[in-house]
Amino acid sequence: MPSSTDQERFLAQIEEYKRILYKVANAYGTNQDDRQDLVQDMVVQLWRSFDRFDGRAKFSTWMYRVAMNVAISAARSQTRRIQDALPLDEAGLEIPVEEPWLADEGDDLRLLHQMIGRLDELNRALIILYLDGYSHAEIGEIMGLSATNVSTRINRIKQRWQNDFDTAQTGQN
Repeated sequence: MPSSTDQERFLAQIEEYKRILYKVANAYGTNQDDRQDLVQDMVVQLWRSFDRFDGRAKFSTWMYRVAMNVAISAARSQTRRIQDALPLDEAGLEIPVEEPWLADEGDDLRLLHQMIGRLDELNRALIILYLDGYSHAEIGEIMGLSATNVSTRINRIKQRWQNDFDTAQTGQN
Protein backbone atom coordinates (compact mmCIF):
# COMPACT_ATOMS: atom_id res chain seq x y z
CA MET A 1 0.00 0.00 0.00
CA PRO A 2 1.47 3.36 -0.99
CA SER A 3 2.30 5.72 1.85
CA SER A 4 0.92 9.23 2.26
CA THR A 5 4.33 10.50 1.08
CA ASP A 6 3.91 8.46 -2.12
CA GLN A 7 0.44 9.92 -2.56
CA GLU A 8 1.73 13.47 -2.11
CA ARG A 9 4.59 12.83 -4.56
CA PHE A 10 2.15 11.30 -7.06
CA LEU A 11 -0.28 14.23 -6.83
CA ALA A 12 2.56 16.74 -7.22
CA GLN A 13 3.79 14.94 -10.35
CA ILE A 14 0.27 14.75 -11.80
CA GLU A 15 -0.20 18.47 -11.18
CA GLU A 16 3.13 19.29 -12.82
CA TYR A 17 2.51 17.19 -15.93
CA LYS A 18 -1.30 17.27 -16.21
CA ARG A 19 -1.13 18.92 -19.63
CA ILE A 20 0.19 15.61 -20.98
CA LEU A 21 -3.04 13.94 -19.90
CA TYR A 22 -5.17 16.67 -21.48
CA LYS A 23 -3.19 16.58 -24.71
CA VAL A 24 -3.58 12.81 -25.07
CA ALA A 25 -7.26 12.95 -24.09
CA ASN A 26 -7.92 15.70 -26.65
CA ALA A 27 -6.33 13.60 -29.36
CA TYR A 28 -8.27 10.44 -28.55
CA GLY A 29 -11.55 11.63 -27.03
CA THR A 30 -14.42 12.21 -29.41
CA ASN A 31 -16.28 14.66 -27.17
CA GLN A 32 -15.85 16.46 -23.84
CA ASP A 33 -17.30 13.60 -21.78
CA ASP A 34 -14.99 11.08 -23.46
CA ARG A 35 -12.00 13.32 -22.81
CA GLN A 36 -12.90 13.71 -19.13
CA ASP A 37 -13.39 9.95 -18.79
CA LEU A 38 -10.04 9.33 -20.46
CA VAL A 39 -8.20 11.69 -18.10
CA GLN A 40 -9.83 9.99 -15.13
CA ASP A 41 -8.90 6.53 -16.45
CA MET A 42 -5.34 7.71 -17.06
CA VAL A 43 -4.96 9.03 -13.51
CA VAL A 44 -6.36 5.79 -12.07
CA GLN A 45 -3.95 3.70 -14.15
CA LEU A 46 -1.04 5.97 -13.27
CA TRP A 47 -1.82 5.56 -9.57
CA ARG A 48 -2.14 1.78 -9.91
CA SER A 49 1.23 1.69 -11.67
CA PHE A 50 2.99 4.32 -9.56
CA ASP A 51 4.78 1.82 -7.32
CA ARG A 52 6.36 0.31 -10.46
CA PHE A 53 7.80 3.64 -11.62
CA ASP A 54 11.52 3.10 -11.03
CA GLY A 55 12.90 6.45 -12.13
CA ARG A 56 15.04 5.09 -14.99
CA ALA A 57 13.03 7.29 -17.36
CA LYS A 58 11.73 10.77 -16.65
CA PHE A 59 8.34 10.83 -14.95
CA SER A 60 6.85 12.69 -17.93
CA THR A 61 8.09 9.97 -20.31
CA TRP A 62 6.59 7.22 -18.15
CA MET A 63 3.37 9.24 -17.77
CA TYR A 64 3.06 9.68 -21.55
CA ARG A 65 3.49 5.95 -22.06
CA VAL A 66 0.80 5.03 -19.53
CA ALA A 67 -1.56 7.74 -20.86
CA MET A 68 -1.07 6.61 -24.46
CA ASN A 69 -1.69 2.98 -23.54
CA VAL A 70 -4.93 3.90 -21.76
CA ALA A 71 -6.05 6.07 -24.69
CA ILE A 72 -5.20 3.45 -27.30
CA SER A 73 -7.04 0.76 -25.32
CA ALA A 74 -10.06 3.03 -24.99
CA ALA A 75 -9.99 3.85 -28.71
CA ARG A 76 -9.89 0.16 -29.61
CA SER A 77 -12.74 -0.58 -27.22
CA GLN A 78 -14.79 2.28 -28.67
CA THR A 79 -14.10 1.06 -32.22
CA ARG A 80 -15.45 -2.37 -31.31
CA ARG A 81 -18.58 -0.79 -29.78
CA ILE A 82 -19.10 1.39 -32.85
CA GLN A 83 -18.76 -1.56 -35.22
CA ASP A 84 -21.46 -3.41 -33.27
CA ALA A 85 -23.81 -0.41 -33.14
CA LEU A 86 -26.56 0.61 -35.53
CA PRO A 87 -25.19 3.12 -38.07
CA LEU A 88 -26.25 6.67 -37.19
CA ASP A 89 -27.60 7.44 -40.64
CA GLU A 90 -29.84 4.36 -40.46
CA ALA A 91 -31.11 5.54 -37.08
CA GLY A 92 -32.04 8.91 -38.63
CA LEU A 93 -29.35 10.86 -36.77
CA GLU A 94 -27.06 13.39 -38.40
CA ILE A 95 -23.34 13.16 -37.84
CA PRO A 96 -21.81 16.54 -36.91
CA VAL A 97 -19.16 17.75 -39.34
CA GLU A 98 -16.82 18.82 -36.55
CA GLU A 99 -16.57 19.05 -32.81
CA PRO A 100 -17.84 22.30 -31.25
CA TRP A 101 -14.62 22.59 -29.22
CA LEU A 102 -12.77 23.15 -32.51
CA ALA A 103 -15.00 26.09 -33.49
CA ASP A 104 -12.71 28.68 -31.90
CA GLU A 105 -9.59 27.34 -33.56
CA GLY A 106 -8.21 28.50 -36.89
CA ASP A 107 -8.71 26.53 -40.08
CA ASP A 108 -5.15 25.18 -40.05
CA LEU A 109 -5.43 23.87 -36.50
CA ARG A 110 -8.87 22.41 -37.20
CA LEU A 111 -7.46 20.65 -40.27
CA LEU A 112 -4.53 19.33 -38.23
CA HIS A 113 -6.93 17.89 -35.61
CA GLN A 114 -8.95 16.23 -38.36
CA MET A 115 -5.84 14.75 -39.97
CA ILE A 116 -4.59 13.45 -36.62
CA GLY A 117 -8.02 11.97 -35.92
CA ARG A 118 -7.85 9.94 -39.14
CA LEU A 119 -4.61 8.21 -38.13
CA ASP A 120 -4.60 4.77 -36.52
CA GLU A 121 -3.91 4.64 -32.79
CA LEU A 122 -0.14 4.07 -32.99
CA ASN A 123 0.53 6.72 -35.63
CA ARG A 124 -1.70 9.18 -33.77
CA ALA A 125 0.36 8.63 -30.64
CA LEU A 126 3.61 9.10 -32.55
CA ILE A 127 2.54 12.33 -34.23
CA ILE A 128 1.19 13.80 -30.97
CA LEU A 129 4.53 13.19 -29.29
CA TYR A 130 6.37 14.55 -32.34
CA LEU A 131 4.27 17.72 -32.40
CA ASP A 132 4.90 18.08 -28.68
CA GLY A 133 8.62 18.39 -29.42
CA TYR A 134 9.88 14.97 -28.36
CA SER A 135 12.87 13.56 -30.24
CA HIS A 136 12.55 10.34 -32.21
CA ALA A 137 14.61 8.56 -29.52
CA GLU A 138 12.32 9.85 -26.75
CA ILE A 139 9.22 8.87 -28.70
CA GLY A 140 10.71 5.43 -29.23
CA GLU A 141 11.34 5.08 -25.51
CA ILE A 142 7.77 6.12 -24.67
CA MET A 143 6.16 3.90 -27.29
CA GLY A 144 8.53 0.93 -27.13
CA LEU A 145 9.84 1.38 -30.70
CA SER A 146 13.27 2.01 -32.17
CA ALA A 147 14.16 5.59 -33.09
CA THR A 148 14.54 4.42 -36.70
CA ASN A 149 11.02 2.98 -36.73
CA VAL A 150 9.67 6.21 -35.24
CA SER A 151 11.51 8.29 -37.84
CA THR A 152 10.23 6.13 -40.69
CA ARG A 153 6.62 6.27 -39.46
CA ILE A 154 6.67 10.03 -38.88
CA ASN A 155 8.18 10.65 -42.31
CA ARG A 156 5.49 8.47 -43.92
CA ILE A 157 2.76 10.38 -42.08
CA LYS A 158 4.20 13.72 -43.18
CA GLN A 159 4.53 12.49 -46.77
CA ARG A 160 0.94 11.20 -46.77
CA TRP A 161 -0.28 14.51 -45.37
CA GLN A 162 1.71 16.43 -47.98
CA ASN A 163 0.20 14.30 -50.75
CA ASP A 164 -3.30 14.83 -49.34
CA PHE A 165 -2.69 18.57 -49.11
CA ASP A 166 -1.31 18.73 -52.67
CA THR A 167 -4.31 16.78 -53.95
CA ALA A 168 -6.71 19.10 -52.12
CA GLN A 169 -4.94 22.17 -53.50
CA THR A 170 -5.04 20.78 -57.04
CA GLY A 171 -8.77 20.11 -56.69
CA GLN A 172 -9.41 23.72 -55.60
CA ASN A 173 -7.59 25.27 -58.56
